[in-house]
Amino acid sequence: MNLLALESSTETLSLALQTAAGLLTFDEVTGPAASQRILPEIQRLLTEADVRLAALSGLVYGTGPGAFTGVRVAVGVAQGLAFGANLPVVGISSVLAVAETAWQTVQAEKVVVCLDARMGEVYHAALVRQADGWLEVLPPIVCKPQEVPALEGAGWIGAGAGWRVFEQLLLEKYSGQVGNVYPDMMPKASAMLMLAQPLFAAGNTQPAQAAAPLYVRNRVALTAAERAQGQRL
Repeated sequence: MNLLALESSTETLSLALQTAAGLLTFDEVTGPAASQRILPEIQRLLTEADVRLAALSGLVYGTGPGAFTGVRVAVGVAQGLAFGANLPVVGISSVLAVAETAWQTVQAEKVVVCLDARMGEVYHAALVRQADGWLEVLPPIVCKPQEVPALEGAGWIGAGAGWRVFEQLLLEKYSGQVGNVYPDMMPKASAMLMLAQPLFAAGNTQPAQAAAPLYVRNRVALTAAERAQGQRL
């Protein structure tokens, strides 16, 4: 199965191309330049793998939640490429991709994902690994770090950049429940490929026109004062 995954909901642009020859990846902090970098880097991976876009089995895109502009980049590019090549798509949330990254990296089975949502908030979710995948114990929300929902039990790990920004507040909230914290874990396209493969195998895909973001936060713009203060969505 040949699959291309793209994720740009954070400061990092993450791409992964799986073919019969192996896995090619691109992970780089690009910030706002993701919109200019994503298509050339996709073409570079396809060229390196010597495979045409139309020869892929489908595309995997990051739905968010995350930075509005970044989420729109991944969704829009995936939709455009898939429509042009008549390929199916699968969307994977950024919090699920972080949990899968934690599993692949440190075999974590209980993950509290906190991504930096700017404006003094986090994108929060809690996931538990099961035999057939991940269970969202707490679905993605956006909230202040001191208002994150309560967890049940211990043995959790923390993952995502929100833990770097608000580590003290979050550890106080989850005292005795969260052990190790991995603030550098981000949603990676290679993890998305692992999550998407069984969906493609089962035929649980979408047509290109059905690709859609998961925003969570309803605000899509800042006030002039907030922009002047350097805040970002």
